[in-house]
Amino acid sequence: MRIVTALALTLLAAGPALAQNATPAPATAPAAAAAPAFSADTPLETVVANPAAKAVLDKDMPSISTHPAFDQFKAMSLRQLQPYAQGKITDEAIAKVDADLKAVSGK
Repeated sequence: MRIVTALALTLLAAGPALAQNATPAPATAPAAAAAPAFSADTPLETVVANPAAKAVLDKDMPSISTHPAFDQFKAMSLRQLQPYAQGKITDEAIAKVDADLKAVSGK
């Protein structure tokens, strides 16, 4: 028992000394906050999570983010959703949304 107590006290006393000898990790520069890139290939849930991108989507395709089945297709991009939209999402609509989303993201 005395050995365990003596060992514990030794480790506690040595802790601060050991910590002083430790080399601190080099500080990394914070990454510049890059503007997210949006396009017709971005998952819809990512688009609607950004107010500026959601405004584009709401302007170009007004009912898509409020569609009753949105939760079922929100992980898909507009391009991925097109084949399932029964012709309601045209190539022209995708091109318009794509251009407007890229303008929002500065790409």
